[in-house]
Amino acid sequence: MCPGYCIYAWAGAFTCMDHTSEKPLFIEMIRSSVQEAAAKSLPKGKLIMSDPDAVCELFDIYPANVWMEMETEHDTPQTLFGNFWLEGELCILFADTNMGKSLLAVQMADSISRGQAISPFALGAGASPVLYIDFELTGKQFEQRYTEGGIRYQFANSFYRGEYNQFNRAAEGYQSFDQHVIQALTRAIKRTDARVLIIDNITCLRSGTESAGGALPLMKELKKLKTRHGISILVLAHTPKRNPRQPLSRNDLHGSKMLINFCDSAFAMGESHSTPGYRYLKQIKQRSTAETYGADNVCVARLERQHGFLKFVFTGNDYESQHLRTPTKKEREQLRREAIILSNEGLSQRDVAERLNIGVGSVNRMLNGNL
Repeated sequence: MCPGYCIYAWAGAFTCMDHTSEKPLFIEMIRSSVQEAAAKSLPKGKLIMSDPDAVCELFDIYPANVWMEMETEHDTPQTLFGNFWLEGELCILFADTNMGKSLLAVQMADSISRGQAISPFALGAGASPVLYIDFELTGKQFEQRYTEGGIRYQFANSFYRGEYNQFNRAAEGYQSFDQHVIQALTRAIKRTDARVLIIDNITCLRSGTESAGGALPLMKELKKLKTRHGISILVLAHTPKRNPRQPLSRNDLHGSKMLINFCDSAFAMGESHSTPGYRYLKQIKQRSTAETYGADNVCVARLERQHGFLKFVFTGNDYESQHLRTPTKKEREQLRREAIILSNEGLSQRDVAERLNIGVGSVNRMLNGNL
């Protein structure tokens, strides 16, 4: 929707578009000659305007009611893993190491590629091709994980797994490793016709995600990839060392400020300290749905192997507080001494809480002798 004339020069070519009115032929010939000369002198990939009053707007602007009417023609995004992840979303799943997030991600990929839901979570979308980029396991490790008694689990033919080729030297032709990875993902999506992309994990995709400078370009590229190809993306991420006595939050995500801001949804996996071997899932961020699985309704699960397939079986819902680690009397007393020392050094209660990785309320009670 660009009024007037726009000339796009790319790879030595240009196009001219008249969106306003018809001109006499000789005027068009003169205009065309001028535009051609301007296009030849323009650096490739740049945009020039032949009419100073014509602007190709950066934003599409309509009345709110027009937006509402236009969007009714688009399909409503369907669930991929209940309200945790919907079609068209860039979603993040994060957990500490050895929690089983890769197992859950493969289980989700298997579910989507078959069109069979993971109970009790709805799968509104039909069966779709899935591309799983695995930076964690070797091919042999993957094969062993899903083999039992010499019988290999049979995945759907539309489940594609990609593994990083460390001997590839093509990165030398790109400005950055990130650009190389995004281009490789683009080619893989086209080749497999994938509608869902899962990346395990983000720290292998790019280093430095704990800083704004590292996370922002990465999330922008993934969002562009999602929009360009109309796909859904799940990215796995690690949590730094965290306090198991505290509820899971967005602050537990490595590089949380930028990663959380630019994703559409996020959920986390925690370890149950009341029931050994169990895990729980908690919603951290959602844009398209209401919070369903918050601190008062986390989803509890245990690992099981069925027919060679290692997967989570969800057994119910519970309060997150029931699965957090309860500090011993000795640990509480040690924390209290440390809180008093930091407070005497002039730190505020909030600073003490951040330093000890505990809640501000807990610090207040410690300093007032109530804990």
